[in-house]
Amino acid sequence: MTDQQTRPVTLADIEEAREVLADIAVRTPMEESRWLSALAGGPVSLKCENLQRTGSFKIRGAYVRISRLSEEERAHGVVAASAGNHAQGVALAATTLGIASTVFMPEGAPIPKEKATRGYGADVRFHGRYLEDALAEARRFAEETGAVLIHPFDHRDIVAGQGTTGLEVLEQQPDVRTVLVPTGGGGLLAGMAIAIKAARPDVRVVGVQAEGAAAFPGSLRAGSPVPLTSMTTMADGIAVGRPGDITFAAVQEHCDDIVTVSEESLSRALLALVERAKMVVEPAGAAAVAALLDDPTAFETPAVAVLSGGNIDPLLLSKVIRHGLAAAGRYLYLRVNIPDLPGGLAGLLHEVGEAGANVLEVAHERISPSLTLNEVEVRIQLETRGAEHAGLVMARLREHGYRVQA
Repeated sequence: MTDQQTRPVTLADIEEAREVLADIAVRTPMEESRWLSALAGGPVSLKCENLQRTGSFKIRGAYVRISRLSEEERAHGVVAASAGNHAQGVALAATTLGIASTVFMPEGAPIPKEKATRGYGADVRFHGRYLEDALAEARRFAEETGAVLIHPFDHRDIVAGQGTTGLEVLEQQPDVRTVLVPTGGGGLLAGMAIAIKAARPDVRVVGVQAEGAAAFPGSLRAGSPVPLTSMTTMADGIAVGRPGDITFAAVQEHCDDIVTVSEESLSRALLALVERAKMVVEPAGAAAVAALLDDPTAFETPAVAVLSGGNIDPLLLSKVIRHGLAAAGRYLYLRVNIPDLPGGLAGLLHEVGEAGANVLEVAHERISPSLTLNEVEVRIQLETRGAEHAGLVMARLREHGYRVQA
C-alpha cells in the first residue's frame, strides 16, 4: 500500500467523508430506550443504523470509497466480498455512480441480503464457507479483470465513511459517556472511535463481538492481527476471522475495551428489541444491546448502543425469536414421572394449567432404567411468562409429589 493508504485516519478525514455523504447517507435517528435505561440506572439510547439506506451503516464507507475512484478505475468496475450488508452498500453506491459491480458471498449468505444486493444492481456470486474465502476469490477476480476491490473494512475511505456515525452520535447525544459498537473486522468501531476520541477523549468506546467469532481479543493480546481457526455464530454480519491491518491499528489506539456476547445473549437482545423497542435488527445489529443486557451496570451512562444493521432473513428471525424465548425462560422443557394409570396424565396437565403454564407438546417414554414398572415418563414443553414463572411451575409440581427434571 502507498503511504497515503496507510496514513492514519483523522477527524478531518471523517468530516470530509460526511460532506461526500451529504445527499447519500441518512442521518439515522437516536432513540431513547426507557427499558434499557431502567436496567442500566441511567439514560441509554439506540443509534438506529438499521434504518440506514440498505439497512446498515455499510453504505457510508462504500460510497466514500467508490466515489473517489478515478475514471480509469471506474471503467473496470468494482468487486467486493460480503455476507450481505457490505454487498448492498457496494451495489447501491456503484449503481448510483454508474459503475458495474460484482459481489462474492460465502455459501449460506442470507437470501434476503442476496436478493437485495442483486436488486441494487450487482452481479452476485457465491464462493467458500467464510467471508475470508469469498474475499480471496474477490481478490483473484480483481487481478484477472482489473476490477477495483472494495474491501469491507480495511481501507482508509471505508473507515472514514463509517466514522461519520460517530460524529452523529456526539451531535445527537452530547453528554454521552459510553458508546457500544458491534464489531467484526473493525471498520465501524475504528471509524467511530477515531471520531469520538478526537472530540471527546473522555467517552468510553467499547467494541462488542460474538463469542464464536471474536478475533480482536486474541489479536490485541498478541499485538497484531491474528486469524481465528474457526467461527460459529448466527451473527453473520460480524463473523470476520481476522481484523484488518488498518482497523486493528485504529482500534488498538482509540478503543477502550472489547467485550464478547454469547449466542443466547444475542437471541435475548434481538427478541427484546422487537418486543420493547419495536426494532427489527439482525443478530449482529443486536450485539451492543446484548452486552448491555449481560451486565447493565458495567457501562457508565448516558450510554449509546449502535444497532448496526437490520437485514435479517424472516426464517432466521423466527428461529432466533424462538431461541430468545427459550433463553429468557419463556419455554420450559420438563421430564416428569407419573403413575402409569388412567388419569395420570390428566392430573399432571391439571397442575400445569393451575400453575398458569401453556402446554405446547407432550410425549411419553415407557422404557427407561430409571422408571419403575408402574411409572411412565412424560416429556412436556411448556410456555411460561419467564424464568421466575418457570421456577414456580416446577415448584408446584414437586409440591404435589411429581419427580421433575428440567
